[in-house]
Amino acid sequence: MSVDKETVVKIAKLSRIAINDAEAETMVSELNGILGWVEQLGEVDVTGVAPMASVIANKTKMRTDIVTDDLTGGGITDKVLANAPAKEGVFFGVPKVIE
Repeated sequence: MSVDKETVVKIAKLSRIAINDAEAETMVSELNGILGWVEQLGEVDVTGVAPMASVIANKTKMRTDIVTDDLTGGGITDKVLANAPAKEGVFFGVPKVIE
């Protein structure tokens, strides 16, 4: 697959990017180069290679879930709701949405 100047101009217009003719000509060769690299990736034999999200093995660091806002283990509902524009009991009040 190759990209021509009209395609670059169309993509720029759809992306709302202003480019002039000289920039469009430059982008033609750059995009064709990128597409060539993508075609090369299609030639790589990946038989037996499991799909992965990252090339390095990452593990999520776990931590204990400890309440740190108050020594009594919470109980700051009044402070949290003090600046709420509307509240209903111990909850934030929000406008009803009906579709």
